Amino acid sequence: MDCDVKDLALAVTGRERIEWAAGEMPVLALIRERFEKERPLAGVRVGACLHVTTETANLMETLGAGGAEVALCASNPLSTQDDVAAALCDQTGIKTFAIKGEDTETFFRHIDAVLDTRPHITMDDGADMVSVLHKQRAEQIAEIIGGTEETTTGVIRLRAMAADGALKYPIVSVNDADTKHLFDNRFGTGQSTIDAIMRATNRLLAGRRIVVCGYGMCGRGVASRARGMGAHVIVTEVDPTSALEAVMEGYTVMSLREAARIGDIFVTVTGDTGVIRREHMELMKDGAILANSGHFDVEIDKPALADLATGTRRIRQFVDEYTMADGRKLHLLGEGRLVNLSAAEGHPAAVMDMSFANQALAAEWVVQRRGTLEPRVYEVPVEIDKDVARLKLHAMGVEIDTLTDEQDRYLHSWEQGT
Repeated sequence: MDCDVKDLALAVTGRERIEWAAGEMPVLALIRERFEKERPLAGVRVGACLHVTTETANLMETLGAGGAEVALCASNPLSTQDDVAAALCDQTGIKTFAIKGEDTETFFRHIDAVLDTRPHITMDDGADMVSVLHKQRAEQIAEIIGGTEETTTGVIRLRAMAADGALKYPIVSVNDADTKHLFDNRFGTGQSTIDAIMRATNRLLAGRRIVVCGYGMCGRGVASRARGMGAHVIVTEVDPTSALEAVMEGYTVMSLREAARIGDIFVTVTGDTGVIRREHMELMKDGAILANSGHFDVEIDKPALADLATGTRRIRQFVDEYTMADGRKLHLLGEGRLVNLSAAEGHPAAVMDMSFANQALAAEWVVQRRGTLEPRVYEVPVEIDKDVARLKLHAMGVEIDTLTDEQDRYLHSWEQGT
């Protein structure tokens, strides 16, 4: 098998953990069952650049059940679960190129290895594979049917490409599906980020001031879970509407410069660059903890942090301590990368079930429309989004009402009044 993983001896442990996650992914299991019968992806090569986790393994195996030939690499150098990568390589026939802690050169070599399989469908989390295709391997684009994108940061990049006329093939924004961003971004990021901070630091959150930078769906999740742990939550924002929402939700809202003076733990979840900068670090109290839960490691200005420090040391497995000239110590978690994946296991399988159900169905949708889609960013079709929600409710044993004929007529009529 053409793979590059840390140690194939880890495969047995990886398989056990993949099966454990599968128990929380009933929607994907139903899709896999149908895929095995219908083989909608037969003859299609899929190149995926995603976090190599137990949940992703279940998605890859679902695509394989649908007839696809699958190759996978990591979308973040620190997010790979090495036992999962080993299991995929050793037991499934999925070409896997991912090693936790890989350097930048290896990261892009692994993307190239996946692209060497000449995929027809790309699956991205952050748009790195799409970027490499367009910048360095444009001759392959004619072979691409379409793609999917998992995360907010990737969608921002893709929409910028589309606006510039640079995007050369159609891509479905899985992130925009309600059954993705309302649950994965909020409940998944919220729980997994707090989980990672606690694992990395073993700090009590109750009574501490946690500063959440950004109040999108991910920020909402982090703020909610931090408050649930007894923390005093401060929100910083640049968007006035989001800031107003945070105020109405009962959070303290202030500028980051003001929050920098009093915060104990800082979490960036914006998808933008240079959120926590030198001028903020200079104001932070001794012992402040900095974590990022945005896709790329650019939200915390790491070069500025290193420049301010007179010394650094790794004080815990996922904690780097930076000593300032005045003796203060600032602590960076997970090298400033996605903390929920670098220092923990990422989102719970129950929410990834919906996200990856959308991925599988979006891939099928793109293949069914081969040659008819324009090179732009598409939203997940509403019928797919609603179907995922219905399947999830069914798996949870939840029944909901349906409209009566009279109610349906009322909602579709402009003539009926009070």
